[in-house]
Amino acid sequence: MDPEAVRRSLEPTASAEEIMGSNPVGLSFYDPFVISGANIESAEHGRLLCSFVVAPRHASPAGYLRSGVTASLADQLGSAVFFCSGLHTSGVSVEISVSFVDVATVGEEIEVEGKLLRAGKSVGVVSVDFRKKKTGKLMAQARHTKYLAVSSRL
Repeated sequence: MDPEAVRRSLEPTASAEEIMGSNPVGLSFYDPFVISGANIESAEHGRLLCSFVVAPRHASPAGYLRSGVTASLADQLGSAVFFCSGLHTSGVSVEISVSFVDVATVGEEIEVEGKLLRAGKSVGVVSVDFRKKKTGKLMAQARHTKYLAVSSRL
């Protein structure tokens, strides 16, 4: 194990000012770090289409989109699909699974499409596909299951 390599891989690739930009005070660090730069291209009942360009802050030292950023986007944008479906809550995550089939590099534009698969009384499921915008090639596919009931004994 190379401790120096581990330290370098965890160093931020952007300053707090670059990440936070002009976001309102009170917005957490996490939200602008992950979803800053995501553009909503289409929002309709049960479907959300977004795009973003992989920024250096999203990438590993080798320049590839980090898997954790992909999972975080699946969480954030997958949750937004429930609001697109007319629900008044995005629920609580029960399970998120992500299958990675290709990599994306810094500067590459990615298209993210979230689709509602099911919204029952207490459980909802969304699929989130990540594609390279230029080629349409699938990069990752996520499934996000959420507990939707407003009141719970959990």
